[in-house]
Amino acid sequence: MNKRWLALALGATVLVVAAAVGVMALRGPQVDALVVQSAPLVRTLQFSARVATLSRVDVGSTITGRVAQVRVREGAQVRQGDVLVQLESEELRATLAQAVASERQAQARLTGLRSSGRTAAQAARAQADATLQAASASLTRVQQLVAEGFYSPAQLDEARRVVDVARAQQLSAQAQMQANADAGTDVVQAQAQLALSQAATVAAQARLAQTDLLAPADARVLVRAVEPGQIVQPGKALLSLALAGPTQLVAQVDERFLDQLQPGQMASVVADAFAGQRFAARVLSIAPSVDAQRGAIEVKFALEQQAPAYLREDMTLSVEVETARRERALVLPQAALRGTVVGDTGTVLVLQDGRAQARSVRLGLRTLDAVEVLDGLKEGDTVLRGGVVQAGDRVRTRTVAWTAGAVAPGAATPGKGPGGDAGSALTNAMGR
Repeated sequence: MNKRWLALALGATVLVVAAAVGVMALRGPQVDALVVQSAPLVRTLQFSARVATLSRVDVGSTITGRVAQVRVREGAQVRQGDVLVQLESEELRATLAQAVASERQAQARLTGLRSSGRTAAQAARAQADATLQAASASLTRVQQLVAEGFYSPAQLDEARRVVDVARAQQLSAQAQMQANADAGTDVVQAQAQLALSQAATVAAQARLAQTDLLAPADARVLVRAVEPGQIVQPGKALLSLALAGPTQLVAQVDERFLDQLQPGQMASVVADAFAGQRFAARVLSIAPSVDAQRGAIEVKFALEQQAPAYLREDMTLSVEVETARRERALVLPQAALRGTVVGDTGTVLVLQDGRAQARSVRLGLRTLDAVEVLDGLKEGDTVLRGGVVQAGDRVRTRTVAWTAGAVAPGAATPGKGPGGDAGSALTNAMGR
């Protein structure tokens, strides 16, 4: 009896299990499903950027010398014309004093030629004229006396010689007057000497001025690479300055996302050290060329308000740019798409009469984990996600909640996948 009852019980169990398996087979496998709903969809692009001013300049010496004093420290704000570094200048000051003395000497000589020199030349000319006149009169008398036989011919020769000497003195006095005139050779030579002395003075002043290294514009000192007593030479940067001006952010963005960026797009910026202090920026410009080595393109951002006080030159920031937005759209996860998307057309499996049915859909805005459905579905449709279900299979569904923003396992992350730009990441959000 016990064996009979045991056999009956075992047979009943087998029948129950077989019936359960049959029912499960008729109902199909259980798969995840979600109900299509409308929601806002935002696509954002995240990457790293650095702080940069409009321009940065290196300040160095144009002469070789010893540093006497450094008047600024790193981080200091300076005004245009402020003395940043002073070099020893005693030798150059002596050279300038010598040039000034030579200039004064040349000026005095020119002034003398134009005043006392001209007076002396005029007096010499008058004296020469008088001497020639007297010699000429004496020659006339001698000639008469020789003709009358009172003087000998030798005395006539002497009178003629005196006249020749007086005439030569007159020509010399006339030449001296011409040399002292405004266009005369002596005056021209003195003017040239004065100009040469003045040029030497200007050169000495310029070299002396080079001992003071001045701020070229309002700026902030970024790097100080000089100390008192140091010997400096031309071509070596002693200070690095960030010129005052609008603060910009510069980022290197993977060229794959170039089609998503446009000037004027708004961005949210945050520094890791000040995570609670976000500020706004906008895309200012996109470089016309791509860095071939990194496969990245330079994007510049302008701040929408005054730069936060904590920003520092070359500080690394996280930038999130909103590249597209749909205030209301039918949204599906990328994982719900079946097969390969061709252009803007994809395929999904929907639940219809307890079975999986393939349906073609037209897609719009796409993010890493979400996609906008423009045509092929309506709000309230049930879409199957995951599993190995094929079109026509009977299925059992388990409705799951889904929120965009979490990248599916295995999805490529810009900046971390092959060919990505370090520090970049594309994120997406629905309802943000």
